[in-house]
Amino acid sequence: MTKVHEDHPVPPTREDEVAAAGSQIIGGPLGRHALFGGHWLTPVRVVVLVALGMFALGMVQKLPCYNWAWFKGASSQYTHACYSDIPHLYVVRGFADNLTPYFDRLPGDMQYLEYPVLTGLFMEIASWLTPGSGSMQHREQIYWMVNAGMLMACTAVIAVCVARTHRRRPWDALLFALAPAFALTATINWDLLALALTAAAMLMWSRGRALAFGILIGLATAAKLYPVLLLGPLFVLCWRAGKWRAFGTAALGAAGSWLLVNLPVMIWAWEGWTKFYTFSQERPIDFGSVWLLISQRSGNPLEGANTFATALTLLLCAGIGLLALTAPRRPRFAQLAFLVVAAFILTNKVYSPQYVLWLIPLAALARPRWRDILIWQAGEVMYFLGIWMYLAYTTSNDKHQGLPLEGYQLAIAAHLLATLYLCAMVVRDILRPERDPVRRDGSDDPSGGILDGAPDVFVLRDAARAPQQAAPSEGQRVEWGQRSTERSN
Repeated sequence: MTKVHEDHPVPPTREDEVAAAGSQIIGGPLGRHALFGGHWLTPVRVVVLVALGMFALGMVQKLPCYNWAWFKGASSQYTHACYSDIPHLYVVRGFADNLTPYFDRLPGDMQYLEYPVLTGLFMEIASWLTPGSGSMQHREQIYWMVNAGMLMACTAVIAVCVARTHRRRPWDALLFALAPAFALTATINWDLLALALTAAAMLMWSRGRALAFGILIGLATAAKLYPVLLLGPLFVLCWRAGKWRAFGTAALGAAGSWLLVNLPVMIWAWEGWTKFYTFSQERPIDFGSVWLLISQRSGNPLEGANTFATALTLLLCAGIGLLALTAPRRPRFAQLAFLVVAAFILTNKVYSPQYVLWLIPLAALARPRWRDILIWQAGEVMYFLGIWMYLAYTTSNDKHQGLPLEGYQLAIAAHLLATLYLCAMVVRDILRPERDPVRRDGSDDPSGGILDGAPDVFVLRDAARAPQQAAPSEGQRVEWGQRSTERSN
């Protein structure tokens, strides 16, 4: 029998047809007698270099805007699909005037910075590194470049963490590093800060460090709201495995670090601190959301969209929790994390193009199959191009250059359907764990930390009809490893 080699990384070209076909560009799949290790260019380093290369390509894609389109009217930055919030908010959010976020009131209707505290600090640090002299265009360019450098550092952190979360599958992180939507959206906004903290948190959990996970999730939530959603899947998985102490430690760590960052601003600038939360609550239906699509197609303004979105999000999260407690095997942490964040994105009132970044690292861990990731990315690239071409159409006066409303609605549908497709593949893997690429070699949950290999203590199903299943036995691991080898050969 063929035994599973615990210390050797899994080459994607041996188990993924698309990866094998794509490898022909660099000489074909890894040979059967290839040696592992002994070279400075380790899988993690390769992933980091590829991610940084794709980030740099994304910067090149923004060059038309950097050189002139950001400063020559709205339409040009849309026709070149190189829009970024960063240079514009440098001026309109008071950083160019040395205003302090949350404490100093802004001119106009916004009043205060509408970002969470840690992202506001990130933006402020970048403004400190931006020279205060020269033309405003030059200062905006430097501010974007400084932010790009800081976000590139975040990219390296994400690449390292994703590559190391599944010990035997570092090459799966190439699904993040090579994602087209990552390169296109990385410098639109400041989302990579929260991504880096979330990726580091998941790495810590995979190593059994619950407190470090909680602290990092709390900091990530102080940069962007979505990372707090990961506590939901963790709660259900710890419930099923009876790991209450670990979950309590993680939750307390998250609450403590979030409070540590937010409390000073809450005390001394309450009105500025609440702006992010009131803005999110009061924000109307906006670009990219399913609610905008329904509203436009039906002609109904959907004034109760807040209630609808919240109710549907809670309903989907409850369904994911039920899935976790009734699945034949306890789902992997990355699978549930992906589903919960995807549910939040699909039901949100707005879908900005950079929101796809929230899902890419989770998708690489939840469903490491090149075909499915590429299908999903195709839908996201269609949306990326669709929104800018639609905005070009609406801002080009009487010329109407770009994509009309019907075309933009197709782009929204492409994003929604592609995301739903990937969610369906993850759900199928949960219901049929033998189809899960990560579990085919007999692994249980490489990103699960103390959950990896732990027996179930609570399952919501008829014990007589479907007995509880713990982690696979050694015999199952060997058998599954043999099957995986036979398929790849």
